[in-house]
Amino acid sequence: MAEPLSSSSQDSSVPSAQEERVVVTNKHGEKLIGLLQHMGSNKIVVICHGFTASKNDSIIVDLANALTKKGVGIFRFDFSGNGESEGEFQYGNYRKEADDLHSVISHLNQEKYDVKAIVGHSKGGDVVVLYASIYDDVRTVVNLSGRFHLEKGIEERLGKEFMNIIDKEGYIDVKTNSGKVLYKVTKESLMERLTTDMHKACLSISKECRFFTVHGSADEIIPVEDAYEFAKHIPNHKLHVIEGANHCYTAHRKQLSDAVVDFITSSEDGDNSSA
Repeated sequence: MAEPLSSSSQDSSVPSAQEERVVVTNKHGEKLIGLLQHMGSNKIVVICHGFTASKNDSIIVDLANALTKKGVGIFRFDFSGNGESEGEFQYGNYRKEADDLHSVISHLNQEKYDVKAIVGHSKGGDVVVLYASIYDDVRTVVNLSGRFHLEKGIEERLGKEFMNIIDKEGYIDVKTNSGKVLYKVTKESLMERLTTDMHKACLSISKECRFFTVHGSADEIIPVEDAYEFAKHIPNHKLHVIEGANHCYTAHRKQLSDAVVDFITSSEDGDNSSA
């Protein structure tokens, strides 16, 4: 289901990029909301957002603009429980989000689009890794600042006593400094994260899949060392570290966009260089 939007402030610099609002139903019956910009070709790049983010995050919009300026069509959407999409927000949820992505790609294929690449930032980077390991139907995959060691980074969000609290209460509320509840973490959702094995997923990715990891050397959320782990275990892999860049590439958006666009647009040229 798609309907043209009357206007698009996000993409006013690219008047040729017609934008459509698309509704995709995932396998749980939840409606996922996305924006499609096709550039006169059936080739599409799907862009996936990160944790507690959305399709309208500036890093996602900037990547979309960079690709459409090069004539590459894009689809950006909200995972279930995020942004405009239906469903309850869940901590963890990596496998469900990989399934959401599969629903999106299946829908685009049914509409006669050719998904040329998938791109994910942060948690979205982990989702595209999982997707490639399970479905093996997209030949170019881009992981931006994904986390390899999923057992790490939890204490920073949930506090030092998170495991004791969850064992006792069955859940933990993540709050702002003022006490507002941002989201609830259940024991089930925490265990889903802890049992998601990125090492195993990497080893399951086909050699036919061209894989690109980009990471900032000054990432304050996920250390750049995780990028080297992806490079070590994914068979057909290229690594690009952007010196001085933080997790959201705040001062390095052009370097990020250039690297992603160059890799994706070279994907049909047989560029199989590895890290």
